[in-house]
Amino acid sequence: MDTRISVIIPNYNGGRTIGQCLEAVFASDFSRFEVIVVDDCSDDGSVGIIGRFPCRLIQLGIRSGASKARNEGARQSRGEILFFIDADCLVMPHTLSVVDATITGHEKTVYGGTYTPLPHDTDFYSRFQSVFINYSETRKAEPDYIASHAMVIERGLFLEHNGFPEVFLPIIEDVEFSHRLRRAGVRLRMKPEIQVRHIFHFTFRRSMRNAFRKSLFWTIYSMQSRGMTSDSGTASVELKLNVMSWFAAVCLLLLFAATGNRICIPAAGLVLLLNLAFNRGFLKAMLRARGFGFASAGVFYYSLVYPAAVAAGGLSGLLRYYTTDREGREG
Repeated sequence: MDTRISVIIPNYNGGRTIGQCLEAVFASDFSRFEVIVVDDCSDDGSVGIIGRFPCRLIQLGIRSGASKARNEGARQSRGEILFFIDADCLVMPHTLSVVDATITGHEKTVYGGTYTPLPHDTDFYSRFQSVFINYSETRKAEPDYIASHAMVIERGLFLEHNGFPEVFLPIIEDVEFSHRLRRAGVRLRMKPEIQVRHIFHFTFRRSMRNAFRKSLFWTIYSMQSRGMTSDSGTASVELKLNVMSWFAAVCLLLLFAATGNRICIPAAGLVLLLNLAFNRGFLKAMLRARGFGFASAGVFYYSLVYPAAVAAGGLSGLLRYYTTDREGREG
């Protein structure tokens, strides 16, 4: 039987999740596919887990990063369509059938899927993150980028444009690739029905660390590409306004502490209320996902806690851009 879809999965020490990931792929209701796992020098025993499944295992000789792993998988693939996911993603039973029906010809279009609104995990921080990403990535039919955790692209188109950048920032290589494709006249389209269920294993600390790290590298890339104000997926205008509102409220409360001017307190409250009104789409998404209790906790976390990590990451990114990174470019 000919291979229609090549599912490409980069793996680095994914022993906690790669087994579940492969089980989900092979439980698909679609049959014309192959699975290629590219291992990036794991030392946690995950290669042994991969070996228990009927997939093709490619092992890189030196630690090279996810971009290199994805590119190598694409080069050795046999399918007409490449479907990129991550080792901590669980393909839904119908997902490959949707992928197959989505690409019907050589239309120079890359399609993006997303996470299910609710993840595999049951903790608050993982659920918050999954709702946040699902909402952010599906707001626009033609998004600013396609995430590599659910990217669908014709093999020829991928190879024609040289794949993901292998010398780049530690993350957001899918953003750079998407922007490069769009500049070349390739369309980016969101297909919300293409879904994978993510395994986060998030705690409060991991959630905040993730927000800091992504904000740091987003800021560096945005400064380099002059896109700081763009409405780009999870780096949306809504999130940026949320962080600015949090910062303004903090400044007003500090001003009250310093001067005793009571007008600062209602002013801070008004800023936060206006921000929630602007972010009402995300708030409705949290309400649909898990009801009022989850949405209430999500509002508190999103508007009063999460922005601290995003702001810290953004400031660190600016500092790095104007010092280390800029010096390197000028040197």
